Amino acid sequence: MTWYRRARIEGGTFFFTVALADRSSGLLVEHIELLRLAYGRVRNRLPFETVAICILPDHLHAIWTLPKDDVDFSVRWNLIKGGFSRGLPAAPDRSSSKRAKREKGIWQRRYWEHAIRDENDLVRHIDYIHFNPVKHGHVDRVADWRFSSFHRYVASGDLPVDWGGVIGEITANFGE
Repeated sequence: MTWYRRARIEGGTFFFTVALADRSSGLLVEHIELLRLAYGRVRNRLPFETVAICILPDHLHAIWTLPKDDVDFSVRWNLIKGGFSRGLPAAPDRSSSKRAKREKGIWQRRYWEHAIRDENDLVRHIDYIHFNPVKHGHVDRVADWRFSSFHRYVASGDLPVDWGGVIGEITANFGE
């Protein structure tokens, strides 16, 4: 069995990218309520703070801060992915190893995580998350994407509604 090195920082803040196995799929936004339900159930059972999040059709980005005595984001993602998958039919072309492990073949097995190092790193990753729907061509303006914590940042006065500009007029580098 392969063992992955994961950062074990009690109360740490982490950036995640979690993707569907079929990167041409739109399941995450087509079944956004199912994803919200699975996410909320896990957050209620195993608390964490969602600093920023953006759900795209085939992947999501999130920044979480764990409770001060907790290091286990892996079990949270496992439960979220499983909770979402249980409400959907299995992928018709899943591999024999996925069938043997009773996986529906909806998610990529692995995900990307990055331990946030400092305030500048945090701001760059929040910007990256919020700008991602524009980067992928889903919308021309950040404000036009519904499935993003960007709207929470606008409501709290932390970002202006026109943050990020309009595609074609952008000169900034958002987290890359």
